Amino acid sequence: QVGAELVKVNRGGDITYHGPGQLVVYPILSLEAKHGVGGPADMKAYVCGVEQLLIDTLAHLGVVNAGRFAGYQGVWIDHDSATPKKICAIGVRVSRGRTMHGLALNVSTDLSYMREHIVPCGIADYPVTSLAELGFNFSVQQVADVVAQLAAERWTNGIFDRHDVALAAVTENFNAESNIQITERKPEWLRPHVSHGAEVLATKKTLRDLNLVTVCEEAGCPNLSECWADGTATMMVLGERCTRACGFCLIDTRKPLAPDVSEPLRVAQAVLKMNLEHAVLTMVARDDLPDGGMAHVAQCVREIRRISPKTRVETLISDAKGSDALESIFLERPDVLNHNIETVARLQRQVRPSAGYARSLSVLARAHAAGLVTKSGFMLGLGESKDEVEATLIDLASVGVQIVTIGQYLRPTQDHLPVVRWADPSEFSAYAEFGEKLGIKHVEASPLTRSSYHAKHAAEQTVSVQLVSIRS
Repeated sequence: QVGAELVKVNRGGDITYHGPGQLVVYPILSLEAKHGVGGPADMKAYVCGVEQLLIDTLAHLGVVNAGRFAGYQGVWIDHDSATPKKICAIGVRVSRGRTMHGLALNVSTDLSYMREHIVPCGIADYPVTSLAELGFNFSVQQVADVVAQLAAERWTNGIFDRHDVALAAVTENFNAESNIQITERKPEWLRPHVSHGAEVLATKKTLRDLNLVTVCEEAGCPNLSECWADGTATMMVLGERCTRACGFCLIDTRKPLAPDVSEPLRVAQAVLKMNLEHAVLTMVARDDLPDGGMAHVAQCVREIRRISPKTRVETLISDAKGSDALESIFLERPDVLNHNIETVARLQRQVRPSAGYARSLSVLARAHAAGLVTKSGFMLGLGESKDEVEATLIDLASVGVQIVTIGQYLRPTQDHLPVVRWADPSEFSAYAEFGEKLGIKHVEASPLTRSSYHAKHAAEQTVSVQLVSIRS
């Protein structure tokens, strides 16, 4: 009724408000123990450090009367007077020495939400304020620039790599006249050779007989005939309906059905019948299930291993909202664990509004820490820059990703995000070279590359390298 959503979170502090015109910062740091190794983190020192970061930021912006108000957390204006006003709220939590949540600084926030609908931070005696109310005309971006620099100086050596994420998903920005129209003829290098020969028809019959769904068909993959002719198909489990509506994807987004308990066995039977050396399992996102569908995928892996033990298994999974349910997949130890980051950091909100760049990196980092061969992929042609693509490759390499796929985004229908440009084949080659120089074992990059394209070859190269390194 007031135009805001109530969300419960597990962090320090009381009720607060987040909205437009507010800078929200979540520092993620590993804190030193207060009393030596193994002891609790020094939370008090950390909170004081966050407060000082904001006091220094406000001073840099010309706000000279900001500071701490005795007995209260956060940053206050006129803190040493009889009428202090809170400009920045702080609510943090620490788990296993790692910080979560953070601060909210009112830049040009609509203060009526905090004044009329809640008691901010449970403090009824003192009001809130904002930079705009104090007469300072700064944008959130300008304030973020100062916070980022001062945070780097406080918690690092002052050198940092920054790539902003869009604050909101504004799909209309993709509909500018400079974008490529869906009716425009594609370049020759984006025209796959399609031939539905005997091998393709045989694969199709096997999948139909076992009532299985492939992402090859559901997502309109341009490489279907090439892969099916080679006896390879990417089987999509947990149905054909996804709980997320990503702007690039053709998958059905109606309400999904309950998981089919017979599916893992049918998938394994298809793998055996097709005599696959390398089986790829992908899934629709199932945010409607408590574990995001991870146990079902894990059961599929177990059944394949039971019925066709010599088959290498690759899983392409969703992020399960970053939950511990991912562990059920890690415990099955697929030969390759794939989770796509899809696009550069800045475009995440427009391209996949229900996911996140940092969360995807954390999924990959956790899989790598579990000792798995990890894989990820993203698209070109959505408006990304060269620097952003290279930064994405650097991020993937930094969390231990060993296989990367890069392909051209192709707009499925006029209701999906438009193509901003066609990337030249030479760009894909350059990014492959850049990625492999970073230490990524295999980068499959071409206009028609998709997540499972040449998956068998990439896994053979990468897994064999892993085995050699273990023996040495």
